[in-house]
Amino acid sequence: MTLSEPPREPTRTDRLLAALGGLLAGYVSLAVAELVTAAVRPEASPVMAVGGAVIDHTPAGVKDWAIRNFGESDKIVLQLGILVVLALLAAAVGLLALRHRRAGAAAVLVFGVIGAVAAVSRPDSDSVVDALPSLVGAVAGAALLYVLIGRLLAPRAGSSSERAGGADRRGFLLVAASTAVAATAAGAVGRALGGTRDADAAASRDALRLPRPASAAPAVPPGAQLRVPGISPFVTPNKDFYRVDTALVVPKLDAGDWRLRISGPGVPETRMFSLDDLFRREVIERDITLACVSNEVGGPYVGNARWLGVRLADLLRELGVKPPSEGGRADQIVARSADGMSIGTPVEQVMDGRDALLAFGMNGTPLPFDHGFPVRMLVPGLYGYVSACKWIVDIELTTFDAYDAYWVPRGWAAEAPVKTQSRIDTPRPLSRPKAGTVMVAGVAWAQHRGIRRVEVRVDDGPWRDAELGAEDSRDTWRQWVYRWQAVPGRHSLTVRATDGTGRTQTERRAETMPDGASGWHSVVVNVE
Repeated sequence: MTLSEPPREPTRTDRLLAALGGLLAGYVSLAVAELVTAAVRPEASPVMAVGGAVIDHTPAGVKDWAIRNFGESDKIVLQLGILVVLALLAAAVGLLALRHRRAGAAAVLVFGVIGAVAAVSRPDSDSVVDALPSLVGAVAGAALLYVLIGRLLAPRAGSSSERAGGADRRGFLLVAASTAVAATAAGAVGRALGGTRDADAAASRDALRLPRPASAAPAVPPGAQLRVPGISPFVTPNKDFYRVDTALVVPKLDAGDWRLRISGPGVPETRMFSLDDLFRREVIERDITLACVSNEVGGPYVGNARWLGVRLADLLRELGVKPPSEGGRADQIVARSADGMSIGTPVEQVMDGRDALLAFGMNGTPLPFDHGFPVRMLVPGLYGYVSACKWIVDIELTTFDAYDAYWVPRGWAAEAPVKTQSRIDTPRPLSRPKAGTVMVAGVAWAQHRGIRRVEVRVDDGPWRDAELGAEDSRDTWRQWVYRWQAVPGRHSLTVRATDGTGRTQTERRAETMPDGASGWHSVVVNVE
């Protein structure tokens, strides 16, 4: 083509190859970023950083919807969604580059800058180095796109433009193929290096030997676990315990490197504690039920486990901390996790005598990574978002006026005691039990108040007392069963509980925001 000739109109094949070039540029950007991430930290990955930013700025109602519909897979869905969007944008950038080569390459760099800003803006970021994976990856992707589009815009030296279609497509494909192989290798190396870090953390957990408790939890009463098929087990196995958090990548911390910093205006001096420091303290073991504020009426996000740890209140008192009722300066504990999450907990509740723990054991094993290894915080009677900080690395003694923890600006209440709740586990909704004796059973909870009574109603009939399983402690849920003499037809079963203070669970239906759902759980069954 001479200088006097107009630009050649791209063919359909050119556009397909340009879109492919954009996709490949995006793939190379992510692969190179993965390699650089291994030298920085997993959370600096552009997908993780952008995903975290998306979570941070997603309206609370949308988050609740995602939890309800995707459960613990919500993060996988988010990551896949981000990758799909990136793929579509990358293809569009490739088409842009076919018309405006430099603009296309610049667009790749813009996406890198967005990823870099997201990385350094994360609450757990403390260094501009977190920007490197996104920036280096973007430079690699932009350079590749510029080269690939150049192959489409100019014929191969010494070839006929008619025969080559006005483009060096063979050269395009050779560069694309070789780059794809190199990028795959770079990504594999990055994942392998990251896997080494994870393997070291896993090895530290495997080697950890938990101390024996000075105050062991009493044996679970024999009658606490009712022999009713379909009822939730009294002790929730670790693998079945619910997980609701914002971490796209589960932090994997080395137990030997872990440190907890306690500071703030409410403590006389800043102190640091290692896991060995905690092991040398009085270790206690307690059965405690945890519940998520995102749990709808009848929902699955509640579980009961045996926890091993140290009393947080004892540690704070030794450091000179006093609750507000005793003239203390701080009324809020801001706990921060390794992934930057902040959780605000009332000092008064932590220090009122309940077994608020810094826990490192769960059901006889070190904490699983998903549940906060090596140390997490939990406070009986409070929803997890205001008490149960996982992967905890920092505690600040401050005030509610001075600081809003992560969830508060997003519309959730600053303080949230657990509401009295009950759930029907069996029969399942729309099941078809046989006429005769039907075991209606489930669990009820009101942590730190206990459950005094559970009642069941069939259709619009009178409330009938259910049989309660033995109480383990007022900090755990309680099983119940009602023997229903069922007759054929369609029936509605409803349950309500009364807590240890004598207050009966409210019928008033409320959504999970701002401080937990309320209302009676009902199921409809068809008796045959």
